[in-house]
Amino acid sequence: MRRGPLAGLRVVEIASIGPGPYAGMLLADLGADVIRIERPGAFDGGKTEPTLRNRRHMMLDLKDPEAIEVVLKLVERSDVLLEGFRPGVTERLGIGPEVCHERNPGLIYARITGWGQEGPLAKTAGHDINYIALTGMLHQIGPPGGKPVPPLNVIGDYGGGGLMVAFGIVCALYERMRSGKGQVIDSAMVDSVISFMAPLMGLQNRGLWKDETGTNFLAGGAHFYDTYETRDGKWFAVGAIEPQFHRLLLSKLGLDPAEFLEGEGFQQHPYEKLIAEIWPALRAKLAVAIKSRTSDELRTLFDETDACAVPVLTMQEATSHPHNMARAAFIEVEGIKQNAPVPRFSRSVPAPPRAARAVDADNRAILQDLGYSASQIDRLMKDFPKTREPG
Repeated sequence: MRRGPLAGLRVVEIASIGPGPYAGMLLADLGADVIRIERPGAFDGGKTEPTLRNRRHMMLDLKDPEAIEVVLKLVERSDVLLEGFRPGVTERLGIGPEVCHERNPGLIYARITGWGQEGPLAKTAGHDINYIALTGMLHQIGPPGGKPVPPLNVIGDYGGGGLMVAFGIVCALYERMRSGKGQVIDSAMVDSVISFMAPLMGLQNRGLWKDETGTNFLAGGAHFYDTYETRDGKWFAVGAIEPQFHRLLLSKLGLDPAEFLEGEGFQQHPYEKLIAEIWPALRAKLAVAIKSRTSDELRTLFDETDACAVPVLTMQEATSHPHNMARAAFIEVEGIKQNAPVPRFSRSVPAPPRAARAVDADNRAILQDLGYSASQIDRLMKDFPKTREPG
């Protein structure tokens, strides 16, 4: 029976948006039993929402003391509580860390926010773009001399938010194996994004990174790490940083490596000279060579080579790329195309994902499991509001 490496882990997820459900998906995909508690009137996206898959779902009005007692009963038998409210909200509701640790001293209480639990901005609203803006990350992304461009919401919300809190949870669980004690995780997206910038700060310390939009070699400043338009109006991505990959790229395109060698290394020239004098001219030459071919011609030319050059695919095209198909990176769950669970394990392979259920689908079963009688369940559920239907 396929159960996944987190089989047996019990998680209470208080519903939130963005990084919270993504973290819940990561844990649930790998075998954790995650109960997601939705608020009254929650939008019910059904099976179309991959980040809500693999859960048991219940709806509770957390302003109702009886509903709070249900949450605390779940906490008593769980390993993790995951919440994404602003600081102080769960305390006001009656399910803050102190109360929960009284019920279960071994509980890992994972708090995910944009700004963290303290600081001047801690209780203010924000989104991914705000968090990456205040860390210096957004200032690195965009065209040379142009405005910073938001890179979707994957850096702050999903990398710095969902993925980092899931990592923190696993770390805290490992520590609990030695101490036997639970603890609170303060996972702030701003902290995580600053952590992501460690390599860039290292480059800056060595004089190989300018604090400017679009000028650096990983940000579109260099000819060998950029995107180029093809003859048929599509785009091609080049990432030939290392000299041997750079030479192969040029050779495949019929360009004279001797004309480009001057721009290969970071040590031969002052970094400012590379940016201002060398790379723009080399990019222009490379752009002409790539624009003379279609995307398919370039794909044939570079497939399975070390030139680090691949087509820029649409989301739809990505699902049918041979490599993604060979790895089954995209799967279907009840007819809905979505991401496969990650990472992959040699032994503790998780079961195939189950589609998201209605947001109140498991109320009765969970309450029965907690020991509530039929009449108590009827009383608790009679005033539950209906969910909003998708669409």
